[in-house]
Amino acid sequence: MDKKQLRNQIRKALNDLSDDRFRQSSMYMKEQLLKEPSIIEGNTIAITISRKREVHTKEIIESLWNMNKKVVVPKCHPVNLTMDFYTIENFQQLEIVYMDLLEPILQCTELVTAEEIDCIIVPGIVFDYNGYRIGYGGGYYDRYLTKFKGQLISLAFNIQIVDEVPVETFDIPVDLIITETSRIDCVANRKGTSK
Repeated sequence: MDKKQLRNQIRKALNDLSDDRFRQSSMYMKEQLLKEPSIIEGNTIAITISRKREVHTKEIIESLWNMNKKVVVPKCHPVNLTMDFYTIENFQQLEIVYMDLLEPILQCTELVTAEEIDCIIVPGIVFDYNGYRIGYGGGYYDRYLTKFKGQLISLAFNIQIVDEVPVETFDIPVDLIITETSRIDCVANRKGTSK
C-alpha cells in the first residue's frame, strides 16, 4: 500500500472510533507520556495543537505547564515548507491559520531554536514499529528534524500502527511511540533490523 492509501485507511479508522474510547485513550497516553524520563528531565517540550482525530494535546500542554516546562508549538511557513517553534504560556497566544491549524501569534511569542528543545512530540497518521511515520504530506517535520538532536516521541492509537510504512531516504524515525496499550521502543526495534 502506498502512503496515500495508508493515510486514507487510517484516517477512516480514526473517524470510526467512539468518542468515549478516543477520549479515554488520549487521557491514558497523556499519563504515560508524562512519566517518560525525557519529559520529566527535559525543560523545553515541543508539541502540536491537536485537531480533529489526533490524540488530544491541550490537556498535555496544561500538564506540562503545571510541571513548569517550557512548551513550544510549531509555526509553519508554507512558502518554503519549513517551520519554527515558539514558546506559548497560554492558549490565547494562538491563532487559527490555514487548514484550521492553531499556531502561535508571532508578535506575542518567542522563537526557540532546535538546540534549545529537549523533546519533540511528533505528529503523524500512520506509524510502524521502527518509528517511521506518514505525516500530513508537507514534510515540515522531516526538514526540521535534520537539525534536532533530542528525543522524538509520538502518540498514536493502536489502529495507527502498521508493520511497515514506505520509507524514503529523508525520513527521520521517532525514538518512541506511546499507544493506549503499549510503549514501543523504536530504537531497539531498528537495531534488530537492517534499516
